[in-house]
Amino acid sequence: MSTKQNTNSLFNKKILIQAAKDSVFKLNPVMLIKNPVIFIVAIGSLLTTVVVISDIVNNSFSSFNFQIAIWLWFTVLFANFSEAIPEGRAKALTESLRNNRTQTTASKVEWSQEVSVYATELKKGDTVVCESGDIIPSDGEVIEGIASVDESAITGESAPVIRESGGDRSAVTGGTKVISDRILIQITSEPGNTFIDRMIALVEGAKRQKTPNEIALSILLSGLSIIFLLAVVTLPAFFGYSLSASGLPMSQNLTLPVLIALLVCLIPTTIGGLLSAIGISGMDRLLQRNVMATDFIPAEGVKNEELADAAQLSSLSDETPEGRSIVILAKEKFNIRGREVHQLNATFIPFTAQTRMSGVDFKTADGKLHQIRKGASEAIRTFVQTNNGFYPQKIQDIVSDLARQGATPLVVAEDNRVLGVIHLKDIVKGGIKQRFAELRKMGIKTVMITGDNSLTAAAIAAEAGVDDFMAEATPEDKLRRIREEQANGHLVGMIGDGTNDAPALAQADIGIAMNSGTQAAREAGNMVDLDSNPTKLIEVVEVGKQLLMTRGSLTTFSIANDVAKYFAIMPAIAISLYSGGSGVGPLSALNIMNLGSPQSAILSAVIFNALIIILLVPLALKGVRYRPVSANNALIRNLLIFGVGGLIAPFAGIKLIDVLINL
Repeated sequence: MSTKQNTNSLFNKKILIQAAKDSVFKLNPVMLIKNPVIFIVAIGSLLTTVVVISDIVNNSFSSFNFQIAIWLWFTVLFANFSEAIPEGRAKALTESLRNNRTQTTASKVEWSQEVSVYATELKKGDTVVCESGDIIPSDGEVIEGIASVDESAITGESAPVIRESGGDRSAVTGGTKVISDRILIQITSEPGNTFIDRMIALVEGAKRQKTPNEIALSILLSGLSIIFLLAVVTLPAFFGYSLSASGLPMSQNLTLPVLIALLVCLIPTTIGGLLSAIGISGMDRLLQRNVMATDFIPAEGVKNEELADAAQLSSLSDETPEGRSIVILAKEKFNIRGREVHQLNATFIPFTAQTRMSGVDFKTADGKLHQIRKGASEAIRTFVQTNNGFYPQKIQDIVSDLARQGATPLVVAEDNRVLGVIHLKDIVKGGIKQRFAELRKMGIKTVMITGDNSLTAAAIAAEAGVDDFMAEATPEDKLRRIREEQANGHLVGMIGDGTNDAPALAQADIGIAMNSGTQAAREAGNMVDLDSNPTKLIEVVEVGKQLLMTRGSLTTFSIANDVAKYFAIMPAIAISLYSGGSGVGPLSALNIMNLGSPQSAILSAVIFNALIIILLVPLALKGVRYRPVSANNALIRNLLIFGVGGLIAPFAGIKLIDVLINL
């Protein structure tokens, strides 16, 4: 999905304002109870507020209780705010898709006539006609014709793709745009269940299910909260006994606001407040994972400037990103200025799926007609040979070499002469061999399963760098291999695009269907790769591992935080025990932070507890950086950074706040 909008910025003003509003709406108990830890904090905030109101009614207002109530509510609001930010970012990404969908019309075929209807009225089985410039109204299959389709609205890829009837390249997605020719499409999705609908629901969290890891962590946090709740409930009895033994009045026993503040500081509110944000932002990152001209390679006897000038001229009316990048490259490398289209008195030839090339026809001052074309190698070869020209073998070698590198070569010709090659490079995807090497570092074995013969499969497997291959495979063979791996205790990720891949995609633990593939494949997989990149599994695994590491790191930090806050608060509030009326008892020796007073200690801890959630929001949204290292090394690094850091931060933070309060 294209994410080049401002909405990706963490500090987008519109998103922050909306998140602030949503944090208030999320105070609804029905929504709060989904997060048990923060729900406990909300109940404590409410009870403290009741105490404050009661104090006011009885003319015994306590500024300490009032401040505790304020900061407890801030803790709940900050936790809601941390969840609302990634939700707002995700919703902003889908806003334009939803608007386009509701405004799109379609030419529906009824009784051999075309009737204009809204895209939202289309049902499964309907047939629509789409021509150049039309937005495809819904998911479907091309049943007649061939066309070039711009899928950048959902993939971010600038290069158009070919869609044609029959074969494995017939599936089209609603919201994409036909940029050449005419096709007949049969709708394959019911209203509200299109690819875009499902993506919007997924991004906005409406259908996001918690992972087993997330469920287990929620249970752990709830268990810790219950344990601390039971511990805090028993404290008044112990304090009462100690006060009695010290000869001190029972009025000095722990009050309800103090107990609530202590509970909120001890339960894992930090990770509890950030858990949803981590999950939502992880989904956001998964949806964020273009083509540009990088070089002109002239044919023998042709100057670089001549090739660049012809390439730029043929691209002046080309509004695709690669067309614009060719114009820019010619300007930057050879200072060839863009010319106004209407001044050339030229006829521009648009790209079509049939010709697979575009260009321009123009006349020089002597009245001679010239034709410049750029496009696929075979299309330009046919064009040149039709004009009685010669297609050099050296050009074909350059084209083949670039294709092997994973680049896209465009050949440029003028009349019957080949001028050279434009090197279009994908700026995101790396070489497949290097990508498979990355998977190997992660401990993932790669197996290529193909219908090709053994010799061809072996050559491709060696070039791609996969660990194993399976040749002449039928759909049954693919399914059987996956079941065998699963029976041996392995988790299997399957990537495919054809109808014959559908059974295996459905069986795999992770089924990633190519967006360019068939409808059957896209429905069988539990994920769809919008970029149609066969190595996308790397990014899926990286995001998954990053999610686990982020949850683990922040959980470690949160628990270490709680331990530190325990040693900061408990000694401070127990200073007066066994003091014999002097005000300072033997337990004051445990007040190693030398906090000013029990009240300032509690208030400092509550303030720190609220602020730390907001300070950790950027880390929760961005995620802890993933490195392909062993589990032991990752654990040691996690404990050193987030464990030790979680112990030190509260001591420093609470002490600083305590000093400021006492000042």
